[in-house]
Amino acid sequence: MTSVAPTLSDYRALRSTGTPSFFALPPAVELLRDRVREFAETQLRPAAERADDGRGGFDQRVLDAGHDIGLLRMIVPEEYGGLGHGILGTAVVMEELAAVCANSALVFGANVLAQAAVLLSGNPLLQSRYLTTFADEEPALACNVVTEETTGTTEVVLQGRFALVDDGLVARRDGDHYIINGHKRHVTNGRLASWACVYANLVGRSGSVGLTAFIVPLDAEGVTRSDTPDGPGHGPCLEAHLDFTEVRVPAENVVAGEGNGEHLSALQSNLIRASVAAISTGVARGAFEIAHRWSAHRRLGGLPLFRHQSGARKLAEMSSKIEAARLLYLQAAHQVDNLLPTPSYGPAVAKLFADRIAIEVAEEAMSVLGSRAYARECGLERYVRDAFGTLTHEGTPETLAQEIADALYPGGRPYSLDPPAVPVATDAPRPVVRRLGPSESGGW
Repeated sequence: MTSVAPTLSDYRALRSTGTPSFFALPPAVELLRDRVREFAETQLRPAAERADDGRGGFDQRVLDAGHDIGLLRMIVPEEYGGLGHGILGTAVVMEELAAVCANSALVFGANVLAQAAVLLSGNPLLQSRYLTTFADEEPALACNVVTEETTGTTEVVLQGRFALVDDGLVARRDGDHYIINGHKRHVTNGRLASWACVYANLVGRSGSVGLTAFIVPLDAEGVTRSDTPDGPGHGPCLEAHLDFTEVRVPAENVVAGEGNGEHLSALQSNLIRASVAAISTGVARGAFEIAHRWSAHRRLGGLPLFRHQSGARKLAEMSSKIEAARLLYLQAAHQVDNLLPTPSYGPAVAKLFADRIAIEVAEEAMSVLGSRAYARECGLERYVRDAFGTLTHEGTPETLAQEIADALYPGGRPYSLDPPAVPVATDAPRPVVRRLGPSESGGW
């Protein structure tokens, strides 16, 4: 097993040194984390290296093995055959996966995102029908379908509303069914998912007032899948384009009612952002571990790199950034699991910070390895590519910045920039107002 650099927030290391931890993981989460760490090293790493070398796409054996340890049903309640974990357990798992393969973390994470929509619906019919599929013997996937040809992050700064183009995915009522038409793009898990949470606008109700979520079986007549173009990273995450042509969906498959898609999507994002921040943290950790091993192996002037001040400084800064990102996502996950309404500020801060440090740490690791970093066998260039990928998942930096600003100014309350008025005694002498003349100011 690949050695992992000790970190202050590694709970086992903390216990062994007697150092108290601000966060204590539940025993069930610790057990799952340890199982996932072993799974990632023994099964996921070889598959990720094969896929990145062009010798294979997503390995079905990874999906099967992940299913065996419960990675496809982490947040599914126990009564539906799931593990019953919250976002804290999910986020910890995402870091372990992303430290080895960010693509696989996205596959399992996208599954959680779609499941969250069904859980948030509060609809026992949808929950019993669609969540139980993840407890079957064969692994099942789901996906969340949002991105369109001309809209990526659909939440824009426009009077706090969704601005959706009229030529996007639309749904019209037809008796006790809805008919869905249109196209969706870059859907993680779209290639294999059995069902999807699909966002569409009701005909005649554009914008946030008509945005509605539907649970759509992807084997329904009229659903077509197509491959996406190759990209620099996140290749084997089972991404696909989805086209909908006269797809009939029962009215009972509406999630949270007509026109509530904006609120549902915001809740999904608040729930899942801590886990996406954990993916970015894992990518940073994976890059750091390569630099950490190389700094002990590479010698300069008879000493390993980490014994030189410049090398030590780089390692210290990378490690510090990873620690901070981890603590932020753990705090955000704890808040999401324990606060109502679901907070937006903590998850947005955690993701904004983690996304940035993933890029910074990967870049710094490149400088530690020098020319060796460009050798594919080293493995670092995959982390460099993947570090940019999570910027587009569950909120770009601009979207996250707007979320944070909205939380800093609750209710959109205007704040005056003028200093507060200071009462002046009526009998106090009034100050003399003096203005500079032409000679004093140096001429006008």
